[in-house]
Amino acid sequence: MISAKTSMTLKHPFLDYEPVRRSPSSTSADEQTVDDKSDFKRRETPRTADDEQHRKRDAASAQGETFYKESVAEDMLSPGLRKRDLLSHELQERNIGGQEDKLEPKAVREKWILKHGHSVSFGGIFLFTTLVFFRPYELFPSLSWLSSAAFWIALATLVVYVLTQLGLEGTITARPREVNLVLLLLLTGALSIPLALEPLRAFYSFTEFLKVVLIFIVMINVVRTEKRLNRLWILVLIATCLLSIGALNDYRLDRFALQGTRIRGMIGGLFDNPNDLALHLVTMIPIALALFFASRNPLVKVLFFVTVILITGGVVATFSRGGFLALVAAGVLLLWKFARRSRLLIAPLAVTVVVLFVLFAPGGYRTRLSTTGDDSAVARFDDLKRSVFIAARHPLLGVGMDNYILFSNSNKATHNAYTQVASEMGAAAAVFYILFILAPFRGLRRIEHETYQVKSRRRFYYTAIALQASLAGYMVASFFASVAYLWYIYYLVAYSICLRRLYDSVVERDLARLELPANGNFQNKSIFE
Repeated sequence: MISAKTSMTLKHPFLDYEPVRRSPSSTSADEQTVDDKSDFKRRETPRTADDEQHRKRDAASAQGETFYKESVAEDMLSPGLRKRDLLSHELQERNIGGQEDKLEPKAVREKWILKHGHSVSFGGIFLFTTLVFFRPYELFPSLSWLSSAAFWIALATLVVYVLTQLGLEGTITARPREVNLVLLLLLTGALSIPLALEPLRAFYSFTEFLKVVLIFIVMINVVRTEKRLNRLWILVLIATCLLSIGALNDYRLDRFALQGTRIRGMIGGLFDNPNDLALHLVTMIPIALALFFASRNPLVKVLFFVTVILITGGVVATFSRGGFLALVAAGVLLLWKFARRSRLLIAPLAVTVVVLFVLFAPGGYRTRLSTTGDDSAVARFDDLKRSVFIAARHPLLGVGMDNYILFSNSNKATHNAYTQVASEMGAAAAVFYILFILAPFRGLRRIEHETYQVKSRRRFYYTAIALQASLAGYMVASFFASVAYLWYIYYLVAYSICLRRLYDSVVERDLARLELPANGNFQNKSIFE
């Protein structure tokens, strides 16, 4: 039987939302006395001469126990495909999951508090996301009084979050690499204000960006369960489907509000520009596809499959060339990740899919993709060259946030997120921004490799690949849009951090239930009793 003796220890840095396990080293004095007496009796009890068979059986049992522990440790440390599968199998076979009911009432209370911590803060994030993505006051004029609600909800959420976070963990935030990078990016933005051509313009842009960073930090700390992460995804997917339906309907009715040739997003703010709308739609397709693969309910699978088709149609309706390239990039990465055993077929398959996609697309869409010398493309290329020139002339702190437009030849933005940061905040800020986008890939690839062919962890496998594809799609699409200070990438990186921390907490919890420390070295205490 596996021991149920536990005692309180310090939390693992990843386990900020899981109950803490009691270590066997701090067993109570009464329990230790009983164990000592039992050991004394076993040592003092003489064995008879005909007890040789029992001694052999005991020796064989001890040898089998040692072999079991060594084999489990080897599997836990090796990078093989069964690294986590064996762990889950052992937990199910030995019914370790029921041990948490044997914890003391204080430990049970602590577990509940830690797991359900930041419930109010998460509610604030959920409401804030609803207002940002749906903007109901634009769809329904009678709700115009909600136009400033997002600010007050964000402020209240921040206050509740700080108080709760200090009470739970004694720190303002977890500090993964991405948080450090975004804080450095924020610092460079603040330093660029005094040197800006219009400091007030730069200050206003900085305050808007500060809101994005604060919500990003709150999100990575309050999304403490898989249910919360899935709820956010479902909420954003609902908004994405509405945007796609609106785009397709406007295209069907020839409502080309942008220069008489392209549609506008049915919801303003983030999605008014068709290129920004296409960027968002592309980044949500892999997430919907991951939920399709991870779901076991046939009806839910059909629902997510229809969602993927609908969002793809929305991308086409935007007539965005950058969106098309981003869609191709995300699709190729998904094919490369999922087709592990048939990667030689990826190139011809990808070409075939792209050709069929273009052939069956509307005629105007094919014309749009084949046109690279129109006025829009020429103006964008001119601003690209101009922004690179400005970045080279102001390499330290740039010309100030949102001040590039004052240096543009056409009084427009850079239409490139990378040169936007470099020209407005300096070369160091551009490095921080690029590293911020790339940082989640390492953790996502680790999750992908550890959960490949592990059935109990397939949901992590699919979502890790999906987020890599979403980030890749953003990296391509943002080359054609000035979106460095907007919500898109910060939500994606926050999703990636939350997924990584949730996965690590699950692994650490299962290791703790087997009484194995994270480094794979067994404690002296036997896992048998």
